[in-house]
Amino acid sequence: MTALSPQFSEDTLASARRTLQIEAQAVLDLRDRLDDAFVKVVRMLLDCRGRVVVSGIGKTGHIARKMAATFASTGTPAFFVHAAEAVHGDLGMITADDVLIAISHSGAGQELLTILPIARRMGAKLVALTGNPDSELARLADVHLDVSVAQEACPLNLAPTASTTAALALGDALAVACLQARGFGPADFARSHPGGALGRRLLTHVRDVMRRGDALPKVRQDTPIFEALEEMSAKRMGMAIVMDDAGRVAGIFTDGDLRRLLERQGDVRGLTVAAGMTRTPRTISPDALAVDAAAQMDAQRLNQMLVVDPSGELVGALHMHDLMAAKVV
Repeated sequence: MTALSPQFSEDTLASARRTLQIEAQAVLDLRDRLDDAFVKVVRMLLDCRGRVVVSGIGKTGHIARKMAATFASTGTPAFFVHAAEAVHGDLGMITADDVLIAISHSGAGQELLTILPIARRMGAKLVALTGNPDSELARLADVHLDVSVAQEACPLNLAPTASTTAALALGDALAVACLQARGFGPADFARSHPGGALGRRLLTHVRDVMRRGDALPKVRQDTPIFEALEEMSAKRMGMAIVMDDAGRVAGIFTDGDLRRLLERQGDVRGLTVAAGMTRTPRTISPDALAVDAAAQMDAQRLNQMLVVDPSGELVGALHMHDLMAAKVV
């Protein structure tokens, strides 16, 4: 590999910093231009009885695709239509109940100019995102949002860079404004992302991963230590739940409790679990999120936690390994 010269490193970093500065400034300029037109578009999206259709071509087509995906995952039903495909049949995907968002920096994209009048005749609402408020695309739209930039980050001022960043940021701003207006919350977000880590963290409850029934290691307060160890080994939870005569939780006896008892007593052969158990074990509700249980266990340095219902009745137990297996930590 060729060694990097100091000048090459300096030039490369300078180029990167210039790009980031230009694109950051483009977004800040966009923020300062927001006005009632943005509010009108958000109202239009919230009132939409159909779907939000986002369209573009070239680099703005990629931005449009991402914008549609963000809308869809945050509570605003949406899909992407490629402008070139729309003029060859995909225009049939648009209905009178839809809102069409067309993205073109120049506002002169021929494919978009072809489909917008047809979509208007269908009855769809039209929103244009362009860098030219005087463009034909801007004039065709019900609402125009100005995404112009002072310059592209490309040193030739040709490749779409700052302009696509501005359009992407405005799309995010629209999606987030709609999200907040709808009261879209974590549970709604999880339903849109059930297959990934976010979904697991937001949809998995303690009851879904806890051990229950015969899988729980249980002993009585008068159980000899060595019998309790046999139960702990058989159930592989590193603890035994200590039950009283009424069948309620009296405490918990863990590997740590055993070590501390050995340090105090030395010989534990004649002792019962009552001599070393923890009488106020940590508990959690079966309706709690598993990720919250993991956070509590981590903060309190626990490997196990008992699961009890609102009346205090034992319904299960958690081990940190269960949470790891469920991939919530």
